[in-house]
Amino acid sequence: MFKRFMLLAITATMMCFAAQAQKFGYVNTTDIFNVMPEKATAENTLKSVSDKYEAEYKNLQDAFQKKISDYEAADKDATTPQAIKDRHNQELQDDYVKIQNFQQTAAQDLQRQQETLLAPITQKLQNAIQAVGAEGGYTFIFDMSSMSILYTGTGAEDITAKVKAKLGIK
Repeated sequence: MFKRFMLLAITATMMCFAAQAQKFGYVNTTDIFNVMPEKATAENTLKSVSDKYEAEYKNLQDAFQKKISDYEAADKDATTPQAIKDRHNQELQDDYVKIQNFQQTAAQDLQRQQETLLAPITQKLQNAIQAVGAEGGYTFIFDMSSMSILYTGTGAEDITAKVKAKLGIK
């Protein structure tokens, strides 16, 4: 029994020393990401592309609405043959499908461009966090923007400012 007690005491002591050797930090990547100048540039580029897609979509919609009006006028004419009315309906259906495909393609392209533009910014932030972690000798760095921590003891350090400094952000 005494041997068990000694083994438990030695294990507890070793765990205390091991816990003291670890250094924990936390960072809020969302706060940093939102003030990175590259993010604003990427957002401006995406806004420009999005505006172009919206303008093209409006043009397609306007042309479609005009075609509907024209076809409705022709279809009301009692002398218009059924074959022409059927062709009008088919053209409207085809145009509607084209507009739907355009919307889908535009959304996919915007998503792809967003990923392409933001990936290097995210990587730059990750590199800065890793550099601060290595320089500071941290065991773990937690991201406060993506997880919930109910208690932060005195052993943890907020390294957000250090990461911002590494990125040259005030």
